[in-house]
Amino acid sequence: MAVLSDPISDFLTRFKNACRANKEEFVTPFSKLKAEVAGILKEEGYIWAYEVDTGEKFPQLKVKVKYIDGIPALTDLKKESKPGRRRYVGVDEIPKVLGGLGMTIISTSRGLMAGHRAKKEQVGGELIASVW
Repeated sequence: MAVLSDPISDFLTRFKNACRANKEEFVTPFSKLKAEVAGILKEEGYIWAYEVDTGEKFPQLKVKVKYIDGIPALTDLKKESKPGRRRYVGVDEIPKVLGGLGMTIISTSRGLMAGHRAKKEQVGGELIASVW
């Protein structure tokens, strides 16, 4: 297995690939940060559910992809911050995705949260991804 330098990017890529391949669910190695991202995606309606499977030697995160009439809830996503180039935004610089139809995921001093919630709480941080 390859060593990953950006596990969140790997998680998001697996999610996008599962949607494009019409898979019911996908599995990824577990981390607390990935579980938080999955929690935000569940709150925002992009996935049905997620669970931690501890039956293996290493825990895994199982995510059930959400489909509406056979069409995935996720159209596309873009990883904004990368290991070589971090992107930080202030509260006034949090971008709207597709005029408010999408969402952003931001890592703030108060934890990981959706962009609209970060604006409401008046905090900025590292822009992790844009989802629509």
